Amino acid sequence: MKKIVLVGGCFDLLHFGHISFLKQAKALGDWLVIALESDKNVRRMKGDARPIHTQAQRKEMLEALTFVNTVINLPPMTGDEEYFSFIQKIHPAIIAITEGDPITEKKNVQAKKIGAKLVIIPKIHTPSTSQLVKLLGLE
Repeated sequence: MKKIVLVGGCFDLLHFGHISFLKQAKALGDWLVIALESDKNVRRMKGDARPIHTQAQRKEMLEALTFVNTVINLPPMTGDEEYFSFIQKIHPAIIAITEGDPITEKKNVQAKKIGAKLVIIPKIHTPSTSQLVKLLGLE
């Protein structure tokens, strides 16, 4: 049976930090699944100027990475129950997050409920998408 690793995010302007995080997440198991936030949720979280790329474009970029196995477009979600229902369907062995994730505790509770392990991957010091967007004058 394959050991599924689940990660989630916006992955709007793909950068070195994303690549490093995804490679480390993949190394934790056999099958890397990315839950890709909807355009509506990205706008709600990051502001009206985002995302730069549509969900379809972001999915295509992530699928081009050889170490990514599955990218699932999330519908617009508003509550923890919707995310938890999705996680239950995927039933990963591991949920990988970046150090400093603002909802680490929520994700830890969800992981425990399905018997998954939450793994925190250290953040590397590289500009984030939000910093790059500001630097490029896109926002």
